[in-house]
Amino acid sequence: QVQLVESGGGLVQAGGSLTLSCAASGYIFRINTMGWYRQVPGKQRELVAAITSGGTPNYADSVKGRFTISRYNANNTVYLQMNSLKAEDTAVYYCNADGTIGMYSGGRYSPRKDFTSWGQGTQVTVSS
Repeated sequence: QVQLVESGGGLVQAGGSLTLSCAASGYIFRINTMGWYRQVPGKQRELVAAITSGGTPNYADSVKGRFTISRYNANNTVYLQMNSLKAEDTAVYYCNADGTIGMYSGGRYSPRKDFTSWGQGTQVTVSS
């Protein structure tokens, strides 16, 4: 299993900034894409931003120019820098990662099976 632990949510005024962090741990052989999704009550979870292992980002149109996603592969961590926050950014933000779980066999650490994991979610509230 791979666990994702998020931090950094909170309450901020419109126009302010927050940075979310998400650290992955477990028997990780490789992480492909890491990303952030958000969800408000009564609506589907939506992609906010994602980043490949090579560092190529992808953003929802609603956050382009305001949010920046980055990752530090050495410690399996992804960040979301959120600037110029708006009331409509209020949501629970979830970290997501997909990749391959590893295992030790014959003295080697080898790929075992693919995984997709979600964090527990962190609340971001933007007051207008």
